[in-house]
Amino acid sequence: MTPGRALVCLPTYEERDNLEPILRAILEAAPSVEVLVIDDNSPDGTGRLADAFAAREPRVHVLHRAGKEGLGRAYLAGFAWALERGYDLVLEMDADFSHDPRYLPALLARAADADLVLGSRYVPGGGTVNWGLGRKLISRGGSLYARTILGVRVRDLTGGFKCFRREVLEAIDLPSVECSGYAFQIELTYRAIRRGFRVAEIPIVFADRRVGQSKMSRRIVLEAIRKVWAIRFSAFARSEARPGLPPAV
Repeated sequence: MTPGRALVCLPTYEERDNLEPILRAILEAAPSVEVLVIDDNSPDGTGRLADAFAAREPRVHVLHRAGKEGLGRAYLAGFAWALERGYDLVLEMDADFSHDPRYLPALLARAADADLVLGSRYVPGGGTVNWGLGRKLISRGGSLYARTILGVRVRDLTGGFKCFRREVLEAIDLPSVECSGYAFQIELTYRAIRRGFRVAEIPIVFADRRVGQSKMSRRIVLEAIRKVWAIRFSAFARSEARPGLPPAV
């Protein structure tokens, strides 16, 4: 299946220093994609800077939201925007260069035979840079914990560098998504698997942000781990129960 129009959803909150460099890097790395900046009324003027960039670059669009409601809600708003406008592939990534735009072509290419492509830190060739031991243990342990509770084979359930076919987003009932924070990534991948979609992982190296302070904390990760049980026994999971789950491809 040949990939079609692709949109990168790029949530921002106080990313003024990162915005122009990441937009330029995305547009250069993947000349076929467009970008939607989803700004949560950043006090530092990120949204105004995005508007100015979009006025010069037709491949960049901006969605302004009234305030900060969590990363998951920002992505859901971006997904709805993309589906309304007929994009075939919808990607998500961070604006702080922890997700390197150089991996975009590989994500798009893998989407030719997979419904959901994950940039994975925990498959051969993947990894992290500039992480302390504690963060490594929390991230890898959290992913293993979620895999075990949910009974899936995906190695990196908590990653946020993804490429969805529109059919996936249409099928997983986005308005009913319960998680908004870190567990949002787990819930969306789990829902895709429960619907029987083909999920593939490609290796990426995840690096700490270049500019600014990380919004990740141990509390956020531990909260996500607690929510895994809610995802497992959600109404969506019960309605989609089946004898066997499809393996990752």
